[in-house]
Amino acid sequence: MAPKILVIDDEESICNLVRMHFQTEGYLVYTALDTEEAVQALSHDPNLILLDINMPEADGLEFCRRLRNHIDCPILFLTSRVTEQDKITGLQAGGDDYITKPFSLAELTARVEAHLRREGRARHKSMKMSGELFIDYAGRCVYCKDKAVPFSKKEFDIIELLSLHAGQVFDRERIYERIWGYDAEGSSDILKEHIRRIRTKLAQVTSREYIETVWGCGYKWVN
Repeated sequence: MAPKILVIDDEESICNLVRMHFQTEGYLVYTALDTEEAVQALSHDPNLILLDINMPEADGLEFCRRLRNHIDCPILFLTSRVTEQDKITGLQAGGDDYITKPFSLAELTARVEAHLRREGRARHKSMKMSGELFIDYAGRCVYCKDKAVPFSKKEFDIIELLSLHAGQVFDRERIYERIWGYDAEGSSDILKEHIRRIRTKLAQVTSREYIETVWGCGYKWVN
């Protein structure tokens, strides 16, 4: 099936330009001129999102944070903001990359293809080396120096989610919804205890810290 891209930009000319270009490259492209249309377009389950930061009726960074509560596909910002702090803020909001306006279609295509390849490898990879750890996703086992490290189902689910998206910050609410379900009763506070248990078990076999707390944001996996 052709990859699906969602373009969210209040400039209709940009939406049309990007749509026509990627359609000729064999992609399925959906466009939205505002966040309301974008929410509706999410029903198409896009493989990648191109998101304008500077939309008049909504802040793209805040909208990205909201998206990250429900989806984990790559999000690339389209923006004229270029400072280092802008990039840091965008990455902390859940973005994966920046495309600075005005951009060339060749560079945009290369970046989109790179992120889709990376996402495909992560989703289909059944085993992964991470530092001293060997993670067998199919077998749902974690090994350190050939020694199995026992984890509960929920603990391994957390390891799987974070390690498959190493470097990406997940807030507590998003992890809770992904692991326990959107309709789960309870509080995301329980996640803190599961993270503590994972860290304790890993500390018994390695001195490395694999789950890093990003204060005010959430957690991320460090390879």
